[in-house]
Amino acid sequence: MAEIRRLRESDVPQAYELSTIAGWNQTKADWKRLLNLDPDGCFCVEQDGQVVTTTTAVRHGGDLVWIGMVLTRPEYRGRGLARRLMVHALEWLESQDVSRSMLDATEMGQPLYEKLGFVSDYPVERWFRRASDEKPDDSAMGAFDVKDWVKLDSAAFGADRSRLLDLMDGGSGFAIENQGYALGRPGRIASYFGPCVAVDVDVARSLLVKFLAGLRGEAVIWDLIPASPGIVHLARAFGFDPMRHMVRMRRGGEYVPPSPRIVAMAGLEFG
Repeated sequence: MAEIRRLRESDVPQAYELSTIAGWNQTKADWKRLLNLDPDGCFCVEQDGQVVTTTTAVRHGGDLVWIGMVLTRPEYRGRGLARRLMVHALEWLESQDVSRSMLDATEMGQPLYEKLGFVSDYPVERWFRRASDEKPDDSAMGAFDVKDWVKLDSAAFGADRSRLLDLMDGGSGFAIENQGYALGRPGRIASYFGPCVAVDVDVARSLLVKFLAGLRGEAVIWDLIPASPGIVHLARAFGFDPMRHMVRMRRGGEYVPPSPRIVAMAGLEFG
């Protein structure tokens, strides 16, 4: 019998197995970060003594929830479990008076989300840079301090992500005063670039150079909004190629065009 319940930290190994089977880049630390960010919004379906489906819904500020990690074990697909869990999550969000839910949908997931009332806003893309011995010139930048960059990030993203930034900052952040900041983190497949916000593409280039310089040639994943001015050109110039095309979707609230200051997203599961 399938049971819907909240995801617990003890479930992280099984949840990580789901994302690994799907070929996703998340680590166990990413799953724990989701649970720390909003434990009440992380759900799963348990069947036959194991976690077989997951969905996370984490809040940014008071009125935006980001939905992600919609996964089902291959042998349990086709039974409507993902839809059932999404409906449960959305009903919970309605009970919390959340006015707007957003997610980044793959081509496979988009029809399900449309049936649940989501509408498409604009394209988002995942880009990939292969491992390389090349190391860009480094440059001196200020240390990252979450409280100094919340205002810049909130203006670009449209919601308060201060708790997320705080959870992501492990000493790997850097910034150019009053101009932009960037964070990165390890991934299962490749290092992840983002989130990153910059006032223009020149600042974005400086932040990217700083990030790549610290990687020792590791492969990199970068989730971006292709409409952001100059960002696709910048990605190509540094050896990135498109890997996956998706669409950003919204349920509730009005359409808000993406800020040109968003250089890199925080992740498909975070926004």
